[in-house]
Amino acid sequence: MLHIIAGRKGKGKTKYLLDKANAAVKEATGSTVYVDKNDKHMHELSNRVRLIDISQYPIRSYNAFVGFICGIISQDYDLQEIYLDSFLKVSHLEGQDITASIKELAAIADEHNLEMTLSVSMDEIDLPEGVAPFVEIAL
Repeated sequence: MLHIIAGRKGKGKTKYLLDKANAAVKEATGSTVYVDKNDKHMHELSNRVRLIDISQYPIRSYNAFVGFICGIISQDYDLQEIYLDSFLKVSHLEGQDITASIKELAAIADEHNLEMTLSVSMDEIDLPEGVAPFVEIAL
């Protein structure tokens, strides 16, 4: 299942995402991954959450991003949850319609029985109509 945490920059999406990841890992029976644009939040995450600093890899397009996410999924059969902070930036989708991308990621999450939570730096009202069903919370 895919979930979106929506809100403009500075509204608390990252804090919400970090808290959600830390709470989820306490109950998780599988592994948890947190993908971010840097490692700034390393000390705010439980040591049971694997932080991946995506800036360490040559991801320069949305297609490369999806390949990267699929690589994470394929290498860990116990993967239960993925958190994607700064989704628009790390996926190279800033300023683009994200409807098809969100639906593609939702299908990947469903196919692999994963919980995938994204922080999206947009007000809920500015999100494309097809994305609305995935919004968990708008800050």
